[in-house]
Amino acid sequence: MSTSLVLPSWPGGAWATCTPGVAPCPPPGTSSSFTCRVFPRINITQMGSWGHFNCSYSCSFLLAPEDPLFPIVGSLFLRELTKEFGTDHIYGADTFNEMQPPSSEPSYLAAATATVYQAMIAVDPDAVWLLQGWLFQHQPEFWGPAQVGAVLGAVPRGRLVVLDLFAESQPVYVRTASFQGQPFIWCMLHNFGGNHGLFGALESVNRGPTAARLFPNSTMVGTGMAPEGIGQNEVVYALMAELGWRKDPVADLGAWVTGFAARRYGVSHGAAEAAWRLLLRSVYNCSGEGCSGHNRSPLVRRPSLQMATAVWYNRSDVLEAWRLLLAATPTLATSPAFCYDLVDVTRQAVQELVSLYYEEARTAYLNKELVPLMRAGGVLAYELLPALDKVLASDSHFLLGSWLERARVAAVSETEARFYEQNSRYQLTLWGPEGNILDYANKQLAGLVADYYAPRWRLFMETLVESLVRGIPFQQHQFDKNAFQLEQTFVLSTRRYPSQPRGDTVDLAKKLFLKYYPRWVAGAL
Repeated sequence: MSTSLVLPSWPGGAWATCTPGVAPCPPPGTSSSFTCRVFPRINITQMGSWGHFNCSYSCSFLLAPEDPLFPIVGSLFLRELTKEFGTDHIYGADTFNEMQPPSSEPSYLAAATATVYQAMIAVDPDAVWLLQGWLFQHQPEFWGPAQVGAVLGAVPRGRLVVLDLFAESQPVYVRTASFQGQPFIWCMLHNFGGNHGLFGALESVNRGPTAARLFPNSTMVGTGMAPEGIGQNEVVYALMAELGWRKDPVADLGAWVTGFAARRYGVSHGAAEAAWRLLLRSVYNCSGEGCSGHNRSPLVRRPSLQMATAVWYNRSDVLEAWRLLLAATPTLATSPAFCYDLVDVTRQAVQELVSLYYEEARTAYLNKELVPLMRAGGVLAYELLPALDKVLASDSHFLLGSWLERARVAAVSETEARFYEQNSRYQLTLWGPEGNILDYANKQLAGLVADYYAPRWRLFMETLVESLVRGIPFQQHQFDKNAFQLEQTFVLSTRRYPSQPRGDTVDLAKKLFLKYYPRWVAGAL
């Protein structure tokens, strides 16, 4: 709920809203220009841009809390909302989420917050405000103790519930004295953008809720999950869901993940359980700054010579888990959950190999060694990525065709279906007409790997080879322009992709394993 115009801006639930300030009337044709025409004395401010978008796509207009129209608009909106949907008396409003307020003065922030709350209770005296605590974490340089206190103190205690969204990694309750007495929900965010990639902070997730509950003068009232995308890393969500029913943390996560594997596959299997223990101590043992919640693998990024390849775990654990899962195939290949995990771990193993081949290619280029560059670059762009696409195509959960079809079926006409599909392609890739949030929501899907990531990598390797052959420097800016043409071509394409799996998962994974695992062991990639 918001007390004015609300526009969703990103999948994590941030909202661009009308809130405080003063500005000339916006351009004709906008909702705010209509408001200015009807109410010429309205007190509004146009905010800054968001996410590298210009003001055609962002720069919300904010209605001043002291403006007489504010409570009128807020109450009208809430009445219409409850008339249409009913109410449970809990209303979500995020006035300044990822938007810096016009003033840092505590009196201003308190007034803005109090006015939103007053608009709520004018319609529903039992209203409880549900507030994302993300703003305090996202812009800590703005939200100092006085500013945080002004917001939290402007609503009667107990009538504001705060979601501590990224508590497994960057809890806010710790530095706000348990949100200064307002109740809060300890939330696991885990994944930004719905990225594929095995990662998680299971130890932090396991111990976090109990630590919050035992925090001095804790006002924690529950646990929650707030991912930007699901359909990945199911073990993380299984643990978090279980913790809601536990008083204390899981005593032995190694034993827990062993039991998880047995429950997941319907039978105990030593090799599969050993694979999960290796994953627990590696990809699911994230801590510190490495726990960004994003997959930043070179595989899914626009290539450059400055890409980071460091990870917080030992890559050999992933490769060994891959081997162990394949050893379990004679017994477990009939389990759909096992086959999904085999695809996912194979995908992760290829992601690791891409990083290693990229390192080889970059080193060869910097050393001006053409043959090693062509060998490593050729394997990455012309062998590994096509093979990965085939493995992904064998499982229904990793199909670009299914992703696009889910967008199309929401439409009521073919024109609308094409529009939704194009938006769906944008979200996976450019996320904006100019690559404004490039690859933020990256995923590894059959079709996307073949027609988006692989062509980009081929262009990069071919550009490096040309640079050495012709003796000219690699120009990142020019490459980015050329890569954008490829990216945009994919977004604007109307090519249809299969929505049914093709190929045998076990056979395809084994072929990849037998080709690359011996090279890894021998140190001869």
